[in-house]
Amino acid sequence: MTTLIAGVSGAIGSALAERYLAQTQETVIGLCRKPEAVSFRLRDDPRVRLLPWQADAPESLPVDRLADLLASREPLINVVYATGLLHDAAMFPEKRLEDMQPRNMIKAFEVNCLGFGLLMQALAPHLRGRHLKRVAAVSAKVGSVSDNHLGGWYAYRCSKAALNMLVKNLSVELPRRCAPIACVALHPGTTRSALSEPFSQSLAKLTVHEPDETADNLFRVLESLSDKDNGQFINWDGSDLPW
Repeated sequence: MTTLIAGVSGAIGSALAERYLAQTQETVIGLCRKPEAVSFRLRDDPRVRLLPWQADAPESLPVDRLADLLASREPLINVVYATGLLHDAAMFPEKRLEDMQPRNMIKAFEVNCLGFGLLMQALAPHLRGRHLKRVAAVSAKVGSVSDNHLGGWYAYRCSKAALNMLVKNLSVELPRRCAPIACVALHPGTTRSALSEPFSQSLAKLTVHEPDETADNLFRVLESLSDKDNGQFINWDGSDLPW
């Protein structure tokens, strides 16, 4: 069996790939911007194949190579979208309306939402009648509309809310292609990573998981999913979250 992880060079994606290799006999297809930036443990593992891909540049996906891998490997059973953008050198979470920038909003939507949709579009021709069991997008609790009591973080909140709607849409369509299936959004919990690094003062007040802990939690949730969970927004501890 094969698990595909988009964003395998990130803290969560990398730790989750290692968890699958350690706990299962599955092979892993990893997508990331720079395969050379992936840890040696993953690069040197014969069960791992890495492909260059950028969430905000869908044309970068080597579709032919991906198709060859899917055809030559064990059946694809899991797709995990673990790519996300909160900040970079040119953007930072907005504290108020005046901070909102069109370019930053567009970039957040490209990475946090559109990249997932276009990846699933590229995979779609290879899914019908196959063994795919789980599709999971790593979302964020701040993307919950009903749970938003603080405001701010416009680009991140809005793009994650859009990702959640994309998951919901796919949860309706995918069962027509490959039932039974669970297509879900996952909140990983606050994880120590490059994404959370600038917020160390705020993190002191929260429960912060190391990447390995987050991977353990998500692996446990993913492996427990069935088609009865299809279309849900799920917390790292397995509980349901409000949309």
